[in-house]
Amino acid sequence: MSTTPGAAPPCLPPLGAPRRLTQTRETRDATVQATDTDAATSRLSAVRAGYLTDPFVSHFTPPAARKYPLINRGTYVRTAALDALIARWLHTHGAGAQIVSLGAGSDTRFFRLAASDSGWGGVYHELDFPAVTRRKVATIESLAALRDLVGEDMVVDLDAGSLHSKRYHVHPLDLRALTPEAPLLPGMDPAAPTLVLSECCLIYLAPEEADAIVRWAGARFGGALGCVLYEPIGGDDAFGRVMVQNLAARGIVLKTLKRYSSRERQRERLRVLGFGGGQEAADVEWLWENWVTREERGRIAGLEMVDEVEEWVLLARHYCVAWGWRGGKGFGEGACQPA
Repeated sequence: MSTTPGAAPPCLPPLGAPRRLTQTRETRDATVQATDTDAATSRLSAVRAGYLTDPFVSHFTPPAARKYPLINRGTYVRTAALDALIARWLHTHGAGAQIVSLGAGSDTRFFRLAASDSGWGGVYHELDFPAVTRRKVATIESLAALRDLVGEDMVVDLDAGSLHSKRYHVHPLDLRALTPEAPLLPGMDPAAPTLVLSECCLIYLAPEEADAIVRWAGARFGGALGCVLYEPIGGDDAFGRVMVQNLAARGIVLKTLKRYSSRERQRERLRVLGFGGGQEAADVEWLWENWVTREERGRIAGLEMVDEVEEWVLLARHYCVAWGWRGGKGFGEGACQPA
C-alpha cells in the first residue's frame, strides 16, 4: 500500500473550507487498498522510462499514463534504497534469511529475488487485505512464468486469496489483527533471521495499531530481526501540509505522520519498539546524493529532464527510509555509507 514519491501528487484542493468525508471503516480500508495502484503504476512508469528493470511489474499493473520525471526518480530511489538494504541483510545473515512484507500489495520483489542470481534461498511472506491478495494470487495462478518461480508445491485458495509454497506465502490478513499476542502465520520460522518490510503501509494505521504490529514481530521472531520502513515525514511545514491536504481530499489519512514526522522520530520509534542493535534513517534526497553513484545519477539524468529541481528536493525531503535491527550483525558494516 503506498502514496509516495512513486505516486503523482493530486491536484491542489480548492480554496475555502476543506470538504469533510464521511467514511465507514470498510470504505476507508478500500481507499487505502487503492493506493497500491498508485505505487504499481508509478513503478510501471519508471520501468518503461528506463529507470528500473522489472520484468514482472506489468503482470500485476493496469495500463496507465507515464508519470512525471520527478515521480519516476522518486520511485527509482525508493526501490534502489530498499533493494540495497535487503541485499545487505541477506548478505549478512545468509541465504536462508526470511522476509516478511507488510501490506505488500502488487509488489514484485519476491519474483525479482527468485529470478536473480543472488543465491537467496529463504522464505518470503506477503501480508495484505484479502481483497488485494485475491487479485495477486489469481494473477500468479494464471501465468506459468510466475508459477514456475513459486514452485511446483504451490497451493492456492482463490476464494480466500491465499497462496503457500516452501519459499513463498501470500497471507490474506487485516494487519490490525497482528497484536503481540497473535501467533505466527503458516510457514513462518520463529528462529530464522527475519527482515520485516513496510513500504507506506503502517502510515495508514493508528499509531497504537502500527506499533502493535512491530511489537508482534519482536515477540514472535527470536533470531536476528531487522525492520525497514519507507514513509512520508515532515507534515508540519508548508509543503507537508499541502501534501496532507491533498491526500485528505482523496480520503487518505496519514495516521502516524504526526508521531513519526522526522528522521529522528523514526529512529527513536525503532529503538523504543525493540530494535536496540541500531537504528538509522535517511530521506530520499540524501539517498539520491549518497547511495546512488555519480555514474548512475548521470544515467538517470539522461533518461528525461527534471525541470522542477526545487520541487524534487522538497518532495524527496518529505519521504524517508528508516531501518533498525536487533541481534546478529544488523545490516553489516557501512550500511549508512555511500554506495
